[in-house]
Parts: sequence; C-alpha cells; structure tokens
Amino acid sequence: MKLLIVEDEPIIARRIRRLSGLILGDRLEQITVFNSLEGGLSYLEKHEIDLLLLDLNLNGASGFDLLETMVAKPFHTIIISAYTDKAIRAFEYGVLDFVPKPFNQERLAQAFGRLQPGGRPFKGQARYLAVQKRGRHVLFEILDLAFIKGAGVYAELHFQNGSIEIHNKSLDALSRLLPDHFDRIHKSYIVNSTLVRELMAASGGKYTAVLKNGTELPISRQLYKELREKWGA
Repeated sequence: MKLLIVEDEPIIARRIRRLSGLILGDRLEQITVFNSLEGGLSYLEKHEIDLLLLDLNLNGASGFDLLETMVAKPFHTIIISAYTDKAIRAFEYGVLDFVPKPFNQERLAQAFGRLQPGGRPFKGQARYLAVQKRGRHVLFEILDLAFIKGAGVYAELHFQNGSIEIHNKSLDALSRLLPDHFDRIHKSYIVNSTLVRELMAASGGKYTAVLKNGTELPISRQLYKELREKWGA
C-alpha cells in the first residue's frame, strides 16, 4: 500500500507516519509526507497512491482545495483534522473516514479498517461522486444514481435519466462510500434499492432485480435470499 500524508505540523506528521507503519506492517509499501497543499497536489499529479491522509488546515490553506481537485481519483482519502465541524462536508465528497484530532492508534486503525472489503464510513453521508472529464472534475449527485456496473478497475455510473459516466474508482472502492440504500447485488452490480420494483426468480437459479423503469439487473444466487429479506420482497 502506498500512502501520502499531507500535514503541516511536523510532530503530528511523524506520529501519523509511525502509527501507520505499526498498523499496516508488511502491507505498507511506501509512505510520503508533504507539509503543504502545493506539495501534495504536485506529488499526486505525478504519482499513484492507495490512500491519502489529509489535514484540512495547511498553513492557512484549505485541505478541501486538494480534496475537491483529487476526489475523482482512484485512491481513498482519510481526513485527520481538529475541525470536526467540517466532517459532514468532507463525507459529502466521498472521504473514507474523518479522524478527529487528537487521535490514538486505535482510532487510526479503525479508519484503516474501512479499506477492507465490506468496510464503510458512517452511512448515508456521501452526497457526491466526482468524475474526471477533459482535465476537470464534475460532481454528480448520488441520489440521481440508478445503479453502478463494474468495468474492471473502473466503474460505470448509470443515472436515472439514462446517462452513463465512467468513474476511476472500482466497484469495490465505491461500495465503501455509498449510502446504505445502495446494495451490492452481484459481483458486477450495485443498485439503488429505492428504485427496485420487484425481484424475479427463474428456473436454473437465475435471479433478477427489476427497476421501476424496467431495467433488469442480475442478482447472485448467494445474495438473493439476503436481499429479499432486507427489501421485504
């Protein structure tokens, strides 16, 4: 795992670096530290990472400037900040977690744990997904999504108006950011469950979710019973 820390207080940056090493152990491949917004932005334009650990106050500059610029990228972001009043806004932009200062190893480990399959941040707070388009990022409302289809390391965002956008995060990565009414129904699909009209079971163990607009999506055999109970279908 490749980590980038953007933190302007040297003592805190060293502590985050040390604790990250203790928590991740052999999983940590590389860790890089910058104390400025400009340094972090420049690094991210040239290098690939798996996780950004970001402070929101960087010598008077706002960490949101970096977050909003890089939110469409494939890596996850964890905010580490004393500005807890900014947590809701941060979650709206799809951060994985918000760790308040001061923090301990246990709380940081909890945040890292959200990187694991099935891990999620506080439910229902992500509001946007950002898509990189022609060198700029465009924010789309999550509430307008109908379903998401996996496309290798990318994902297709299918909106209720019929439009489709490509997101740089994978289906697995997006599954950790979405509100609770988005359910994984298949290895290749996540659906907005509020739009599901009915479930269908055909011979041969073929299961389907039918949306209100008539779209049919496959449901894996292993998930069918769980989804039927959850949705009361």
